[in-house]
Amino acid sequence: MGPGTLLKSITIQDLAVVRHLDLEFQAGLTVVTGETGAGKSIVLDALGLLLGDRADSTLVRTGAARAVLSAAFEGGFQPELLELLADHELDSEKELLLRRVISSDGRSRAFCNETPITLQTLREIGARLVDMHGQHEHYSLLQKGVQRALLDEFGKLGRLCMEVSEAHGSWHAAAAELTALRAAGDPADRMEFLRFQLEELGEARITPEELARLEQEHRRSAHVQRLGDGCADAGARLFTGERCAARQLRQASAQLQDLASLDPALGSVLEMVEQASINLTEAERELMQYSESLSARDPGEYRALEERLGNLHDLARKHRCEMSALPEAVARLSAELATLDGREERCAALEKLLGDARRRYDEKAGELSAARQQQGSALELAISEILQQLGMPHARFEVALTPLPEPSAHGSDDVEFLVSTNPDIPPRPLRKVASGGELSRTSLAIQVATAGTAQVPTLVYDEIDTGIGGRVATIVARHLQSIAETRQILCVTHLAQVASAGAQHLYITKEVVQGQTATRAVYLDKASRVEEIARMLGGDEGSAKARAHARELLGS
Repeated sequence: MGPGTLLKSITIQDLAVVRHLDLEFQAGLTVVTGETGAGKSIVLDALGLLLGDRADSTLVRTGAARAVLSAAFEGGFQPELLELLADHELDSEKELLLRRVISSDGRSRAFCNETPITLQTLREIGARLVDMHGQHEHYSLLQKGVQRALLDEFGKLGRLCMEVSEAHGSWHAAAAELTALRAAGDPADRMEFLRFQLEELGEARITPEELARLEQEHRRSAHVQRLGDGCADAGARLFTGERCAARQLRQASAQLQDLASLDPALGSVLEMVEQASINLTEAERELMQYSESLSARDPGEYRALEERLGNLHDLARKHRCEMSALPEAVARLSAELATLDGREERCAALEKLLGDARRRYDEKAGELSAARQQQGSALELAISEILQQLGMPHARFEVALTPLPEPSAHGSDDVEFLVSTNPDIPPRPLRKVASGGELSRTSLAIQVATAGTAQVPTLVYDEIDTGIGGRVATIVARHLQSIAETRQILCVTHLAQVASAGAQHLYITKEVVQGQTATRAVYLDKASRVEEIARMLGGDEGSAKARAHARELLGS
């Protein structure tokens, strides 16, 4: 995703306790706050559904027929997403609109730019737009492929990765061709059969020009009676009888000649009529010759023509093609024979090419593995240090590289991120971290360490502040601001320090209207932010001290 891509808006209708909610977002860090139970999670739930989370009828607001959710993204989209959209024949100009409709009977439909798509396609698109960290199951950082890409981007190993991929492609292409040639078995019988077929076709002396001529002659012979009768009728209309065209034309020519002597302006008309008379005389001669050729046709010629066409049709059936494709069959069989004839030489060349390609791959894959080991150690130190800053003093982060069972286009390593948050527990895969808060902070540490390398433009953090406060909360806020310089961030928080770091502050509140609960969202101005952050600091309502602290955090 390009750096300019942004989540511009979310619309939520009839989801849980929300009747209708329109939210707009800006670049940078947006913080979401509110009292416990106010419905902050509704916004993230809606976004999760728009990214492909599983839905059921209990999500639809009581009394509503359906819940309708939509999210608009704008900006320059990364080639990987554009390619995915093109594969599914989806429009992808300046805006991308995702929509999800969940019916009260449990059915769900998804759309991209108003085109229906499958839930799997929605997930694939969403994974390239938003990365969610918290209570959801689909964030990309848990995927090994993303972890490998982050390590390679962190270490600036792109050129080496490309060389490994190219070497792998050359190796596999040579292996596939060699396997195909060897699977064909002994070609001697096939070559003998091909020579027999080519000899048979060669004796037939087939050319495209002859085929066209034969088709034309056969068509004329098959309709000789109709051609003769038609020519005779045309000749009668044109050249015989009192009212024939030739007689009428001669009379008109004589009349115009007389008139042209009175007015020379008719000279050009007379010239054209006289030319027509000459052309008609020539046509009469050629039509007579054609008619005589039809009547003089030797029946033996027709039989020879039929026999020739019959032989060619038999050859076409034998080669399972149209008669007109027989010259192409000759070329195809000749090419196959030439290939088989040089099979041994090609196999020898491929074996050498295969060996060279495998050595090239092993060399480059080895270089990549060594570079990954080195850069992995640097990434481990960077992320472990940030985790400790984020209130996880015993945290250890490791980059595990293990050999793949089969070499791949990405190299010979299986890359996986491991983390331990307690001194007595060995590092485990990141996807198995149990605590949502720990996982969120680990994800934050990874994002900070790899800032500028990841491709997903919008990050969503939930429960990132679980179990922390004071100095650590200030560090979390500072790191979020750092990432927000290049990425768009939505962060649900209970910490005043984090809330004060936002460029945009969204306040979620719940109210009861005519006996029905409704969730409302408000963008806070400067004065309102002071009041909300003062509340988050735990001060009494109207506390001057809490407000003063809030103003200090906001830098005002």
